[in-house]
Amino acid sequence: MSARQQVCFRATGPRMERLDRNAGLGVASGVASGMASGMASGVAKASVASKAAKTLAVKTLAASTPHAVTEAMASCKAAGRTAFIPFLVAGDPSLSATVSAIKALDSVGADVIELGVPYSDPLADGPTIQAAATRALQQGVVLDQVIDVVRQVAPSISAPIVMFTYFNPIMARGLDTFCEQISSAGASGLLVPDIPLEETDEIRKVATSYGLDLVLLATPTTPAARMAKIADATQGFVYLVSVTGVTGMRGTNETRVEGLIETLRENTDKSIAVGFGVSGPEQARQIKAWGADGVIVGSALVKALGESGDEAAGLAAMEGLARSIREAI
Repeated sequence: MSARQQVCFRATGPRMERLDRNAGLGVASGVASGMASGMASGVAKASVASKAAKTLAVKTLAASTPHAVTEAMASCKAAGRTAFIPFLVAGDPSLSATVSAIKALDSVGADVIELGVPYSDPLADGPTIQAAATRALQQGVVLDQVIDVVRQVAPSISAPIVMFTYFNPIMARGLDTFCEQISSAGASGLLVPDIPLEETDEIRKVATSYGLDLVLLATPTTPAARMAKIADATQGFVYLVSVTGVTGMRGTNETRVEGLIETLRENTDKSIAVGFGVSGPEQARQIKAWGADGVIVGSALVKALGESGDEAAGLAAMEGLARSIREAI
């Protein structure tokens, strides 16, 4: 019996007793009402206890499992291999295509996979990813479906999945619930681009309790002292944004990226991955030569997958591009 039904039942109880009194049923009605309320209360308590037990089980498992993103990046560094980190927008061109694309990226050698939650106001993203998110939202893609994609693919791939989402969807669901749900589904990391360093402590605490690495971004305009703090606080890797601006394909890399990598190296031994603007194998190769531990590719792959005319062609184009970048680094 729902809480609303319980309230309605209690409100009508006295009337039932008055109507039944002459028939000698008032006491019976009151007992029945009490029994129903007690049963509903017991069910509610059992439900809360079940949820608490599930949450505890997830946290216990997370505590005993190494953070997969950190482990993947450390493995690449130990092997002398530059990590390939592709990004996709969930639900573009379809949820089923996203599942197939993630599996294809894993098969060509992705070391970590970023999965973007489609959002109506993606302030860090350029036209290509904005358009992909809009197409996904127009098809009715919602957060639960994105989490279900993770649940479908995580058991069958090697690369850990980092959920890329703006903060509003997290706030709407509740931080603890959000982290519990994506962790239970099989995600290994979280990246929230619109939260400044000073406001990441609580997110990191909750994410870590569920075995999730919280990845932070540094940009070309980040002061050196602040960059050092970001490097200290990030988990998995430092996401170094290569340009001043939003995501999108660019023909060349900005040469100052090399200096930014050197600045970070002076402050951390954590892996450094460079993203924003990487569109092909030549740029990826150059970023590797500059000393980055990982190369992040988003818009070019998103465009290949979502704008090729049909899903089969899109999957083939995306896989071909991903393979060429993996081979370049």
